[in-house]
Amino acid sequence: MAETLPDLTPQQWRRLRSWQRELDAATQWRGDLPVVLLERCWLRLRAVPIEALARELPPDASAEAPELVHYRSLLCGGLEPWQAQLLCWQEYGAASCQDALRRYWERQDAGNGHWTLARYLALVERYRAELQRTAPRALPLLVTARHGSGEAHQIHWLQPRRQSMRHTCA
Repeated sequence: MAETLPDLTPQQWRRLRSWQRELDAATQWRGDLPVVLLERCWLRLRAVPIEALARELPPDASAEAPELVHYRSLLCGGLEPWQAQLLCWQEYGAASCQDALRRYWERQDAGNGHWTLARYLALVERYRAELQRTAPRALPLLVTARHGSGEAHQIHWLQPRRQSMRHTCA
């Protein structure tokens, strides 16, 4: 299913082009490169530096708790769930394992646009790869999900518009 970009005002398009020029002018990876956020509920468009994105939109790392990572690896190793749980309790303590699970499910219930550590790191990796290309580069636009909707934040990679050839026609 294709995710559609909400309609933007002419002023918002001008701001996008300005951030696109800033990205194209970059010669190397820097922490101040823009990531564009579109807060869907308010249709507010703004750029945040990539170095501030995790503070501005904190990714959910609750699934990466050592207790849960170890539990999943034991399951992948062929253990039964009850055996994996017992081993985790022995290694980390029952209270620690239960706290990790509680934090994980609280984050799932609270909803955060499915903005996980893995999605955040994938965005940063793709952005770094864009810097390896010559201009024009794709600009990341993160459209935030509506609060409580259960939807995921959408990540769009905006390709700059190509110059029309109309000016060459007689």
